[in-house]
This record gives sequence, C-alpha cells and structure tokens, in this order.
Amino acid sequence: MRVAILTISDSVFRGERADLSGPALRERCAQRGWQVVAAEIVPDESSTIQAFLIACADSRQADVILTTGGTGLGPRDVTPEATAAVCPRLIPGLGELMRAAGKGSNPHAALSRAVAGVRGQTLIVNLPGSPKGAVESLDAVAALLPHAVDVLRGARHD
Repeated sequence: MRVAILTISDSVFRGERADLSGPALRERCAQRGWQVVAAEIVPDESSTIQAFLIACADSRQADVILTTGGTGLGPRDVTPEATAAVCPRLIPGLGELMRAAGKGSNPHAALSRAVAGVRGQTLIVNLPGSPKGAVESLDAVAALLPHAVDVLRGARHD
C-alpha cells in the first residue's frame, strides 16, 4: 500500500520544533510493509492543507494519506475542516474507532476532532499531532485500511 504523510504544524513548518510524528508514522508504515511515497510539512493553513490533499489524491500518488496534527481544539487546528472540504464522502467510523482506542492511554483522546474521508480512490485519515497519539491512532485502524483501499478500487466487501 502506498502512503503519503502530511505533518501539519506551524512551529514545525517554521523550523522551531522538530517533526517527531511524521518520522514515527513513517517507521510504523515501514513495519507494516507499506511504502511511504511522500512526506511533507505544512503550516496550519486550511488552503495549504487542502492543496496538498487534492494534489496527492487526484494524482493517485498514494492509496492513503495520513495527516498528523491540527485535530485538537486550538484556534489554528483546522485539519478536520480542510479534510472534510476536499472529501465528498466521510468515514465517521474510523475517527470513532481511533477515539475509542485512545481513551485507554489518554483521557483527552475524546477531544480529538480527527476525521477520515475519501477523495476519488484515495483514503485520507487525520491523526493526532503527538507521535504517541499518531501511532496509536494509526494502529487502531491499520487493519482496516488495506481493505478500505481494495473496496475503493472495486473489490467486494467480504
């Protein structure tokens, strides 16, 4: 499975803080045998996030785009809205599953506004910005992603 990783953080984009979540997700994807075909860092700007998601999905460069960051309640956290704006179909169950799985290790997991959706034949999944939260959330839905990609490509639900 081909994966693109988009880190969304003003401070990481400006070079004030290291990107820890993107590399943590890259490592987890490699452990699962998934190929990371792109990794970018953008600021918490809806138009910039949307532009990356559209370009990556519409080029069919990746089967799955994983975003990390911008899913909280802060005034600059716009990732869910940017994702929903470019996805004609949302998949609420993935966000619900990630929040349910996260509550065991982080009582604040319920405050995540992460969404997942489909643009064309690409699945887009928002993950939290912390390395631990991003990897744990990915782990919560990882077994479903290859099947979801297969179904997007025309496979039957079995």
